[in-house]
Amino acid sequence: MRRTLRIYRRSLGAHLRAVLEYEADFWVLVVAGLLFQVLNLVFLSAVFSHVPALNGWSFPEAVLLAGTYGFVNGLGPLFFEGTWRLAGKINHGELDYPLTRPAPVLVQVISAGIGMHGIGDLIGGGAMIGWGLANSDIDWSPTRVAGALVLLAGSATILLSLIVLGNAASFWVGGNHPVFAMTLIRTGDMAKYPLSIYGTAVRATFTVLVPYAFISFFPASWLLGKESAWLGLLTPLVALYCVYLARLVFRLGLRRYDSAGH
Repeated sequence: MRRTLRIYRRSLGAHLRAVLEYEADFWVLVVAGLLFQVLNLVFLSAVFSHVPALNGWSFPEAVLLAGTYGFVNGLGPLFFEGTWRLAGKINHGELDYPLTRPAPVLVQVISAGIGMHGIGDLIGGGAMIGWGLANSDIDWSPTRVAGALVLLAGSATILLSLIVLGNAASFWVGGNHPVFAMTLIRTGDMAKYPLSIYGTAVRATFTVLVPYAFISFFPASWLLGKESAWLGLLTPLVALYCVYLARLVFRLGLRRYDSAGH
């Protein structure tokens, strides 16, 4: 495990140093990520200027919900950006190199890039979380603080696993671009808003089939004491399941990979 983490850290560090050589590009990406979160806040402000609540969710609670998803979403570009290059590697037969190196292929894939716009997402999402918490009625206790941190870690694990899972579909879906993964992750943007505003089919899909509800809605519901708050406590279990499924699908995809010489 230590060796794997060391390989991941060194690979990601090399890409980070390469990005930092272009300071202007770095700041453009950071600001772009931050502006995206600002736009989410502006949209919520526009909605709540016409309605006092969304199915029982106040403006601060909705900001907390959107901020949580934005914060977790920012971890993908920073730590798993290389995963989005998997489709191109498969299409061009470039997975031959990782397969011949003495390191886990998945670790090499996810650390093969870094997206600095994730910093802007973290800053913007973190600020929204802070404001939402400060303006929401929460009965704080050491247990609730610890639980919130555990659920946040579980939320991040779920989204990162879905990124791997979606991109691993490129082993079966041909093409140079991860169309399936992009569709899967962009669909998850709906999780920035209260799940209760959607129809039964969407709620069921986001709870059972693609568990986006466990990234923001159920954890926030537990923290705020909303209806069905107990479901938020299942987030760590859902996260473990998503990790297992992502690793399984990636391994199955590697078995059917054809190298450049075939």
